[in-house]
Amino acid sequence: MSDRPRARRRLIAAAAFTAAAMALAAGWQAWLAHLGPLDLTGVPRASPTVVDRHGRLLRAFTTEDGRWRLPVTSEDVDPRMLALLQAYEDRRFAAHGGVDARAMARALWQMALSGRVVSGGSTLTMQAARLLEPREERTLFAKARQITRAWQLEARLSKREILDVYLALAPYGGNLEGLRAASFAWFGKEPKRLSHAEAALLVALPQSPETRRPDRFPEAARRARDRVLDVAVARGLLTPQEATQAKAEPVPRTRRGGPMLAAHAAESLQKAAPQALAIATTIDARLQASLEQLARETTDRLGDKLNAALLVVDNATGEVRAHVGGVDYFSDARAGAMDMTQAVRSPGSALKPFIYAMAFENGLAHPETVVDDRPARYGAWQPDNFDLSFQGTVTARRALQLSLNVPAVELLALIGPSHFLARLQSAGATVAVSKDAAPGLAVGLGGVGVTLADLTRLYVGLARGDGAPALRLRADAPRAELSRPVAERVAAWYVADVLRGAPPPANAVGGRIAYKTGTSYGYRDAIAIGFDRRFTIGVWFGRADNGAVPGLVARQVAAPVLFDAFTRVAALLGGEIE
Repeated sequence: MSDRPRARRRLIAAAAFTAAAMALAAGWQAWLAHLGPLDLTGVPRASPTVVDRHGRLLRAFTTEDGRWRLPVTSEDVDPRMLALLQAYEDRRFAAHGGVDARAMARALWQMALSGRVVSGGSTLTMQAARLLEPREERTLFAKARQITRAWQLEARLSKREILDVYLALAPYGGNLEGLRAASFAWFGKEPKRLSHAEAALLVALPQSPETRRPDRFPEAARRARDRVLDVAVARGLLTPQEATQAKAEPVPRTRRGGPMLAAHAAESLQKAAPQALAIATTIDARLQASLEQLARETTDRLGDKLNAALLVVDNATGEVRAHVGGVDYFSDARAGAMDMTQAVRSPGSALKPFIYAMAFENGLAHPETVVDDRPARYGAWQPDNFDLSFQGTVTARRALQLSLNVPAVELLALIGPSHFLARLQSAGATVAVSKDAAPGLAVGLGGVGVTLADLTRLYVGLARGDGAPALRLRADAPRAELSRPVAERVAAWYVADVLRGAPPPANAVGGRIAYKTGTSYGYRDAIAIGFDRRFTIGVWFGRADNGAVPGLVARQVAAPVLFDAFTRVAALLGGEIE
């Protein structure tokens, strides 16, 4: 055969190949145009979260469409969990370009032999693509679209970023999306702390999240989990003994609620910034959990309608290190959803230190000044002491330490109730008084309304011997200017020295903190507030509906909790108490 016919055939073949390639390229471009560009900006919005000062989750909220979708990346997950996921779902994830040809061929061969889908052949990249563009249909067209998107993802993202997409969006039953939300819902923990059994269940759930939901189909969930553990043994990730122990663990039968630390503070911050995805607070999660437990244990002993509130404030900065707005957030009997740190309540005798501070400041008295605690009448009003007895002649120091009423009222009469209230207000407190009459001497014994937050701030000013900073909950909030001093420095020091000598509650050691209690009229409020050089702590007990609680005496209820709280602060944050 001559060279000319052979050359002609080669030319025709080359032309045909070129035409086919051009047609294929044109078809590919048309296909891409039909699909549209890969849009990573449309990744579903994560759940808003509120975290503590160290980034630990305090509380999360559902998305606008009612989903729990906590932000998560592979850095938040135990590496053993990731290895288990890849061993079960996509062994060659690190090597393929988005599509595993061998897995795809195996899936097609199994389908041809059995007449049904035995394995999907989808890679983690393909699953991430499907999660980014969810579609209900299971057709060849849908699979082709998924493959194309997987190639595009591989071209634009790293393997770690692709894995992050999967971890953030994988379904785990109901309105749970993403590994972190599922880890909290089913096991109450971060995904860095999962056991082998827990990790295996979370690997299995996304394949069929509704038919394997542990709270509805526990046996199906267990079987799916155990298959993952068997694969882990076959791949050398677990020993047979480890798998046997993991299989012995029960699957969860109920779904847990999300983290609810500092629930009231988190809610107020989220409402103030509804578009924020993550709000960092000044709260310390470990201390918050400890004080919430303390408040709950105490109220449980005292009655199912009693509530409690606690605040821990850094004296130097005004940062709130713990904010217990109430106990049992979902309790109707306690009105647990109300933030009792913001409720206007009677302070009882908790305002007396500020009367003495003003008296010391104005030269009306000194801690060692002798005062009389005897029956006295002011118009139609005759104040009594809590125990209905009188001490006679005592020093001002002793009168304040024993919280005697007559000496405090006598000093307030010299200062003037209106002047006294004006000083409190200029120091940053909002004080509620009757609109029907001018302030009377009863304001010094609790005849006004003030929030625990404002009362605690006043004591911060006393601890500082200076103006008090506004209480700060958001870590990024600018520091506000100091209020006017609640007392001059020397007078504040005198009062702190006096309060440090107040008799401690039973089984507590005195002399370590300066503190004062207050029991409101009718046993409705029990308050204890104290400070050392670093922190001020405010404690309140009572009923949210302002009902009377017989026997609710601050010295017996609130003061022991205050001292316990200072001990916990010292243990967790460092402080003066050992």
